[in-house]
Amino acid sequence: MQPIAFVSDEMFAALEGVALEFRSVQGHRFAAVSTASGAVLLELPAGEYSVALAKAGFGSKRVTVTVSPGQPPLQFRLLRDGLLGYAWPKWVQGDERVQFRVHSTEAYKLSLWRYGLQKEFVQNVGWYDNHGPRASMQIVPDGFFAETGVRWKAGHGVHGQTIVAPNRSGLYYFHAETAHGEFFSFPLVVAPKSPTAKIAVLASTNTWNAYNPFGGRSNYILASCMPQEPIVNSQQDLPRYRSADYGEWKSGPSFDPLSFDRPEPYNHIPESVHSTDLIEGRQACHLAEAEWRLLAWLEREDFAYDFYSDAQLHDGTLDLSQYRVLVISTHPEYWSVPMFRKLRSWVFEQGGRLMYLGGNGLNCAVEFVDDGRAMVCLNSWPADRESRMHAVEASEASVLGVVYTDAGAMTAAPYQVLEPGHWVFAGTGLEAGDLFGEHILAQRYSGGASGHETDKTTPHTPPGVTILARGLNPDNGGAEMVCFETPSGGQVFSVGSITYPTGLLIDAITTQMTRNVLQRFLAD
Repeated sequence: MQPIAFVSDEMFAALEGVALEFRSVQGHRFAAVSTASGAVLLELPAGEYSVALAKAGFGSKRVTVTVSPGQPPLQFRLLRDGLLGYAWPKWVQGDERVQFRVHSTEAYKLSLWRYGLQKEFVQNVGWYDNHGPRASMQIVPDGFFAETGVRWKAGHGVHGQTIVAPNRSGLYYFHAETAHGEFFSFPLVVAPKSPTAKIAVLASTNTWNAYNPFGGRSNYILASCMPQEPIVNSQQDLPRYRSADYGEWKSGPSFDPLSFDRPEPYNHIPESVHSTDLIEGRQACHLAEAEWRLLAWLEREDFAYDFYSDAQLHDGTLDLSQYRVLVISTHPEYWSVPMFRKLRSWVFEQGGRLMYLGGNGLNCAVEFVDDGRAMVCLNSWPADRESRMHAVEASEASVLGVVYTDAGAMTAAPYQVLEPGHWVFAGTGLEAGDLFGEHILAQRYSGGASGHETDKTTPHTPPGVTILARGLNPDNGGAEMVCFETPSGGQVFSVGSITYPTGLLIDAITTQMTRNVLQRFLAD
């Protein structure tokens, strides 16, 4: 018997033991229970049905479907019980209205915090339960929704769930806590209504989205498109694990969109974590939590900054001409071509100063679709091009001075000084051959500030680049720290390492060097 449907959870993992009841428009009822692969084995007359689905630990729901001969199996999706949420939009300007879309199976309290050197309490938002039993429980759409988003409700009627964003720019987090102590946090990027500082810092919201697997797809899991059967065993079912040469990016000729309209569990930060704490967790070490450490360092060092999302550079909200310095950090891998062109023009034609405090940056081009609600990753990587960005525009080395290579990936090490007399090293006391950057907060890989993905100079690096230091990662895979000037008076400082900014709060040498660069770049 061919399955009439499959049932899976929000991550597209097969659900066994789901009770389904199909009710026809004539009132006839048909019952089934899903199998180990999530299959629903049931013969139904053609027609329209109301379907009720239930499984312990997951939210029950009703949906309406049409059954017709020869159609592909229906795809039912259930959301597990728990606490999740996201802001919508995920980036705004000060004083703009923001929804909070929360999934909870019990009453929860919500508050807003600003994440700088300290977690600063901003406001109590309130208690929410929407009255009815489990009425704050959200559902996920059936079918494939990583592409289109979950579009969760933000309250009901007069109980709308919105706030006005603070007028102070920065990284904010909503804190949700249930009556029984379950906790979940989710970020909000607040840009200024107009520039307030000389430094703009860019949040890598495109990268956050590329790595977000909610719905069963990211750019690393089922990157091209969803299959017709849910996942039973990841090692056996996902192209990522079946191919020796990273099959996800070769799994199809094109790639379906990834919606921003989804929760981002990887960006959750536990309530007890502070900016000077170690960063635990594989994803936390290169996403929002790691970027927070840079913002904390800027505030500790009294550098005022304005904070923006990637999309706000793309759409023009961030006008680079209004800033002296742009800082991109940690893992700014996914950029649109318009973003790339704006940055290149600002640095090479307008005299902008760029600090690239990250690794594997500007490597993959993306296109915004669905009025900016989603993005498509352009994953083609021809052998004669240095990166996916190079395949559609130019090598990122032409702007950053360096580009990611696989050598040294998934390792971390200190840097070794190559040019001790350079002004970047002023006040450090370092000499040729000395090591620095031995202390980092990121725990994904231990070893130092050159890691866990690293960039190096290439033939597309602009002339006149000085290689200041090089990481001691194995296989000659160390990050190359570079600095150069452009004919327009622009300046670029690149560290070529994801782990570098996670050491600033605890490493005196990298603090001194980064302070030297910022002070010089800010000078008229």
